[in-house]
Amino acid sequence: MQIVEASVREATYIALLARFTFTETFGHYFKDKTDLENYLQQTFNVKKLRNSLTKPNNIFWLAYIDDLPVGYGKLKLNSPSHFITDKNVCQLQKIYVLKDFLSKKVGLALQTKILERAVSSPAQKIWLSVLKSNERAIQFYKKNGFETIGDHNFQIGQEHFKFQAMAKNLR
Repeated sequence: MQIVEASVREATYIALLARFTFTETFGHYFKDKTDLENYLQQTFNVKKLRNSLTKPNNIFWLAYIDDLPVGYGKLKLNSPSHFITDKNVCQLQKIYVLKDFLSKKVGLALQTKILERAVSSPAQKIWLSVLKSNERAIQFYKKNGFETIGDHNFQIGQEHFKFQAMAKNLR
């Protein structure tokens, strides 16, 4: 396995991985597949991801196995949360891995890179959001030192999702 910091030239890989992994993770929740398709097009289009990759607060990593991109992660520096009173916090925004590669510990490798970079930043804490029904992910984050700090909702089209926020001290 190889984990590399992504650049703008990998935006197409990230866009494709994002569409597949989001659909694998959340696709079954959508009664109206048009809502899913619209969200994928708005959120994970190549132009938007290229733009995101140019922002200094966004750092992406790609995971490769046998030269195939199989997952990605994103850290957003200086990303406040209304659940945290500290002023300098960062956000583990994304760790997504293709289902066929979950057993290869790709998520853990991506999280390690994200946490290494977060620790080297001025941030005091790192936070994330996870779908409340995604028990596998919640247990993964708990095992790695994250604690629940609150709940929030998110809507995509007609679908309402319940998330929990989790955080971890970096110092």
